[in-house]
Amino acid sequence: MKSIWTACYEGNEIRIENTWFNGERLYVNGDLQDERYSVISSRLTGHLVNQNKESKMIKVTLGGAFKVNCILFIDDKKIEVVQEK
Repeated sequence: MKSIWTACYEGNEIRIENTWFNGERLYVNGDLQDERYSVISSRLTGHLVNQNKESKMIKVTLGGAFKVNCILFIDDKKIEVVQEK
C-alpha cells in the first residue's frame, strides 16, 4: 500500500511518500531529499530555498496505529498537507 501527501510552500512542491515495502521518501520540487525504512514511525528531514535565497528546514513525521498520518513543519511552523492517495 502506498500513501502520498503533498503541500505547496512559497512556490515549492513538497511530496511525501510512504510505502509498506519501499520505505518513506521526501521530495522537494521533484528532488529526493531523504529516504528511510521504518516499521512504526519515521522522521524525514530536508530543506528548501525560498524566493529570497534563504534556506528553510523541513521536518516530516509519519506514524500512527491503524492509519499512517503525516505532519509537516517548515522552519518550525506546521504546514497543512493534502493526502493524495
